[in-house]
Amino acid sequence: MELVRVGEKTYYIKNPTNIGIYKADHENVYLIDSGNDKDAGKKILKLVGEQGWKVNGIINTHSNADHIGGNKVICDRSGCDVYAYNIEKAFTEYPVLEPSFLYGGYPFKAIRNKFLMAKETGVINIKDNLPKGLKYFDLKGHFFDMIGIRTSDNIVFLGDALFSEETITKYHLFFIYDVRAYLNTLDYLQDMDGKLFIPSHCEATEDIKGLIERNRNKINEILNLIYEYCKNKVTFEDVLKYVFDTYSLEMNVNQYVLLGSTVRSYLSYLCDEGRIFYEFEDNKMLWKQVC
Repeated sequence: MELVRVGEKTYYIKNPTNIGIYKADHENVYLIDSGNDKDAGKKILKLVGEQGWKVNGIINTHSNADHIGGNKVICDRSGCDVYAYNIEKAFTEYPVLEPSFLYGGYPFKAIRNKFLMAKETGVINIKDNLPKGLKYFDLKGHFFDMIGIRTSDNIVFLGDALFSEETITKYHLFFIYDVRAYLNTLDYLQDMDGKLFIPSHCEATEDIKGLIERNRNKINEILNLIYEYCKNKVTFEDVLKYVFDTYSLEMNVNQYVLLGSTVRSYLSYLCDEGRIFYEFEDNKMLWKQVC
């Protein structure tokens, strides 16, 4: 972990999931997300302690396990509060909701893992409780009620609103809950100002316009890929296999629930847009282009 200062009061920790730090005063700091597990949480506490700081609170941009995984150990050792927004508050307090939602039923043991299910913590709704010097804004799409955070230094933390060029090139398909909301968020970010933008899984940058366009183009590419495949009647499993085969991706249980959910979201978007429809034959749900 590397601590980087980017403003008078704003820092971030370079990590697989970047962690924001905002100094409320000479001693107390607020974290923006907490990493993917207890080991990440311990390392964050060690780094913060080496600076002579105390964690006064954790602000979670959203409730995916790689953003809240360090919550419990940090809270247990520092006594700090956790803040999240609306539905993200519920998922953080009851983490079994994430694998249950992704799978669409009770999650079997293999998906009750730290990658999909963090340890629970109590949460304060960030609405009307945001620490002084910080502002939040909606970034819906990747998850239910994801937010971004802007600090008094005009540093903007973007959660998972943007995926890196490396991720897009290597994996093509990345998790999205609501495709329409995600596209709207990209439009919203297009004209956003800021001194520095810090997405959770990308390098910090002063200009996000190129990355916005790369994300938008990939989503439209996948939408068209799925739409064209639905010329003939196909099941969800057919579509999922086709997308994985097209991009030479390898299926495992975590990818099945995460990207399976994403493919369903693409189908929902195309259906709501009137481009495809569903019907039932032989007790199978089939998707087909609208003629």
